[in-house]
Amino acid sequence: MVNPLESNLHSRRQALKLLGASVVAVPAFGGLLAACSTTPTSETSSTAAPTAGQSTPAETATLGAQEQLELTASEAVAALANGRLAAVEYTTTLLDRADQLTDLRAIITLDRDGALAEAARIDAARQAGTPLGALAGLPIIVKDNFDTKNLPTTGATPALENFRPTTDAALLVPLLAADAIILGKANMQELAFGITTTNFAPFAGIAKNPYDQSRVPGGSSGGTGISIAARIVPAGLGTDTGGSVRVPASFNGIAGLRPSTGGPQHRYSSAGILPISHTLDTPGTLGRTVADLALLDSVLTGTPLVEPATLAGLRIGVPAVLWSGLEGAVSDVANAAKQQLAAAGVVLVDVDMPDALTLADKVIFPLALHEPITDIPDYLNANGATGVTLESIAAQIANPDVQKSFAAVLTDAQGPAYPDAINIYRPQLQKLYADYFTANSVDAIMFPTSPVLPAHIDDVNGSSTISVDGGPPVDTFGTTIRNMGPGSCAGVPSLSIPAGLTTTGLPVGMSVEGPIDNDREVLAIGMALETVLKPVSAPPV
Repeated sequence: MVNPLESNLHSRRQALKLLGASVVAVPAFGGLLAACSTTPTSETSSTAAPTAGQSTPAETATLGAQEQLELTASEAVAALANGRLAAVEYTTTLLDRADQLTDLRAIITLDRDGALAEAARIDAARQAGTPLGALAGLPIIVKDNFDTKNLPTTGATPALENFRPTTDAALLVPLLAADAIILGKANMQELAFGITTTNFAPFAGIAKNPYDQSRVPGGSSGGTGISIAARIVPAGLGTDTGGSVRVPASFNGIAGLRPSTGGPQHRYSSAGILPISHTLDTPGTLGRTVADLALLDSVLTGTPLVEPATLAGLRIGVPAVLWSGLEGAVSDVANAAKQQLAAAGVVLVDVDMPDALTLADKVIFPLALHEPITDIPDYLNANGATGVTLESIAAQIANPDVQKSFAAVLTDAQGPAYPDAINIYRPQLQKLYADYFTANSVDAIMFPTSPVLPAHIDDVNGSSTISVDGGPPVDTFGTTIRNMGPGSCAGVPSLSIPAGLTTTGLPVGMSVEGPIDNDREVLAIGMALETVLKPVSAPPV
């Protein structure tokens, strides 16, 4: 199939030319948050946004539908701010794109009326000169385990199909205050228990990878990953317990951030999100570039926009344990990317973390299968899910893999292992990371996000096994998240960026992790690395 986003090869350059490349600050939350401007004038050093509705002769050019679809979040914010793009026009283009790609099963609920009403409000405010937030008019997609007061929050599971929260999740509050638009709720692995988004609940459906529709898109934030890669939205939100932001980022050729969870408090609040584990769970951001994730992080945290790190001289550890046992095609792309970065001046430090995987194995399942016993009922009670219990959810689970996981939850199979996991092994893993960064004077570590390519969809068994390089079937979950487990359990910031495409056109992700609470530094490094590795081409849909 011809990819309409690639058929016009100059359209990306044309859009960038129209948008320009300067930066100004946009007021939000009483402060100044940076966002892209598009007028290369002396305003680039200004501390205030251009007056709403103001334009210059150079800003009269409009963007066609294909150019709109190619915009990153930062580019879209710029085009909306300077009048080259109206919020209603842009939102309509993306809604139409979503309608064209329903076979991918990326979205559970599409809020056409609500999104267009909000877009019209933003256009009217801009025309009237009313100050707007840093993301004014930017459509985003939200994983369907975030509470949304105007839309159902299903968790992609039958027992919650008609659940309507009365408030928004805490993380949505700053985004909505910044005038972002929620386009809809994204499909996900049922209850976020898994990484395939092979969902058997009829209202959700089996999600497909837009690069190869016979394969999974990753999960559990699979619908968010698909929506961004397939140009339905430029950015969105997911959640990550053991890899659920970074797996779909890797498999869909986009960027995804799991923020720090190992410090005194999590960087992003999980309040109002259907949980698994209060220790491991975190919301995360996904976009087509790290710059987009930095923009969202700035709004979510009320901090200045991150600037890219200096590439030359960066010291990045490459632990052998996370580079071994790779599927052949993954190894080829990841090693080529490593060579590109070394050629650009990055200092790659070959020092191993031999105990990382062993310690992670002692932490992840005791936490992920014991903490739901209290965390899920607490969420249900706090959010008014009348008549829904842990047991009633379990009784209606559609996916066979999730049924098995919930059986372990209901019997508290990991309960005896929990005290040592939380009190002994997790602190040991955190110390391992801290010592690694200090002893080797490295700014970050880097490794292939997943050691394997996406599993083929199995609509009978839930894509529960995967064959690696033609070998015998092995467990999809454990094999896919192997490299992500240590960082998840230690609570370090973990960023996945595109490393490139295989010879068959499948994306491969590269992860960058830093010390706990060094999220800004990790984003800065990611922004520098993506100047070398470059975004991957759009999927053939």
